[in-house]
Amino acid sequence: MSQPPDPNNPQPDAAIPQADANIPPPDPNMQQPDMGTPPPQAGNYPAAPPVPVAAYGQPNVQAIPGMYFDQASGLQLPEGVQLASVGRRVGAFFLAIPLSIVTLGIGYVIWGLIVWANGQTPALQVLGMRCWRTDDNRVASWGWMALREIVGRILEGILSIITELISLILMCTRPDRRAIHDLIAGTVVLYDPNKVTAPRK
Repeated sequence: MSQPPDPNNPQPDAAIPQADANIPPPDPNMQQPDMGTPPPQAGNYPAAPPVPVAAYGQPNVQAIPGMYFDQASGLQLPEGVQLASVGRRVGAFFLAIPLSIVTLGIGYVIWGLIVWANGQTPALQVLGMRCWRTDDNRVASWGWMALREIVGRILEGILSIITELISLILMCTRPDRRAIHDLIAGTVVLYDPNKVTAPRK
């Protein structure tokens, strides 16, 4: 028969293990093992490193050998040339008038038929400019110049001053400075005083 517990001498239900007297206490100067970096708390995430991103409308384009990426127009152009300015384009338009008078008209037409093969008109040739095809990255051929100067000019003159004005506005406001006749032939006008793009003979 079991004896009632003695309140003056309580017995533990289980033995409590005692610390081993032979184990020294931990040294406070000893480096503690790395248990890993705790996860960041909400709202306290480290800032991500900046990622290089191209500016809007200016993609990271690898230039073709011998060409460069013109950020203003978004086109690849031959090294050593640049897009002809609006002022130079307007100057070529007005220069064509006295050139036609001096050459009696027919001389201007013959002159134009000859220099079309070099991607030029008489006025563009005098001012050091040349038409460049952006689709195939080469000087506009005679056929493309014929399309530009015949079909393009006819379309520009359909509504007389209205379509001429629209063409001028497009040339002044578009980053690639294309008028209606340039859009038809897929050309841009380059300022090339050193004849970098001159066809090799």
